Amino acid sequence: MKFIHTADWHLGKLVHGIYMTEEQRYILEQFIDLVKEEQPDAVVIAGDLYDRSVPPTEAVELLDEVLYRINVELNTPIIAVSGNHDSAERLSFGSSWYKHSGFYLKGKLTEDFTPVKVKGVNFHCVPYAEPGTVRQMLGDDSIHSHHDAMAAIVNRIQGEMDPDEPHVFVGHAFVLGGKTTDSERTLSVGGSGCVGSELFEPFHYTALGHLHSPDAIKHDTIRYSGSLLKYSFSEAKQRKSVTVIEMERDGSFKLTERVLNPKQDMRELEGFMEELLHPDFYQSQKVDDYLKITLHDEGTLIDPINKLRQVYPNVLHLERKRELTDARKKNNFKALDDKKKSELELFKEFYGDMTTGEFTDSKEEVLLKVIEKARQEVFEG
Repeated sequence: MKFIHTADWHLGKLVHGIYMTEEQRYILEQFIDLVKEEQPDAVVIAGDLYDRSVPPTEAVELLDEVLYRINVELNTPIIAVSGNHDSAERLSFGSSWYKHSGFYLKGKLTEDFTPVKVKGVNFHCVPYAEPGTVRQMLGDDSIHSHHDAMAAIVNRIQGEMDPDEPHVFVGHAFVLGGKTTDSERTLSVGGSGCVGSELFEPFHYTALGHLHSPDAIKHDTIRYSGSLLKYSFSEAKQRKSVTVIEMERDGSFKLTERVLNPKQDMRELEGFMEELLHPDFYQSQKVDDYLKITLHDEGTLIDPINKLRQVYPNVLHLERKRELTDARKKNNFKALDDKKKSELELFKEFYGDMTTGEFTDSKEEVLLKVIEKARQEVFEG
């Protein structure tokens, strides 16, 4: 059985003030060609089909067109879940009749954990859900974190699994140890958004969305497909791809990565203004790529971004090397200063950054007791 694993399309994405819809259309044409070539038994989309809960009209029309061409024109089953950027309710619309054409879209988490079965493989679809939603749905007051929620869900699924059949988990989560980028929305404050990789041991393959690089985690059976396009300059050095899985009846599989090539790449350039604007340099460049440029020049420059845009029309971000160095030094000094602060002072700063509430005397009293108790436990341990 063969399926293609993809995720994080983020249709309707706005990057530095530019809608990426046409670039997304271009890359999805490649994806459709890949489906034609590979002729998979299913296409798996692990969340974040849209970039926001209320996507622009062009994004809705593009998704509708692409899914129709894959599912109806190419007669290929689609298995999809919602991600943290999607609206679970909106994606759930029509799902009860979609399945009759082999389109299995689970937008909202329900107590029905019946897998989608294609060519003997069980696909367990778990859309993104907040821990509070899972706690209420399962009636389990012990659920407080994403890890707790996923553990409870997997426990329900595992109770109904046939050990003699292959099983694939399809979900949208941040697995502990995964590498993040700037374009991924944080699931929660601190580490409560993380999910331990050990939870997915019952599955032969885990198809995940959320992190944008196929190298986000190194694991034999857990994989992020990565996003279709680069959505921030922190992703500039990433390759973008989809994953083709050929699975045997015993659950063993062969993995092939298929790289997708955008019409306009997202890259970083740096150097002196004179050098970047010299024909000997820019004639070897793809000048219409989306660029972040770091200038090495010191002193005053008159209207540098517009001069650069005469050659590189899609400069999205411009910065100066010296300003960047000064900012790093400032951050280093702040880190050294933080080391001199007490636990109470550091927590007060954290509290001020994360809330708008007042840090009252009573709160300080409680925190001091907690700090003292922790110190005693460390000392006694």
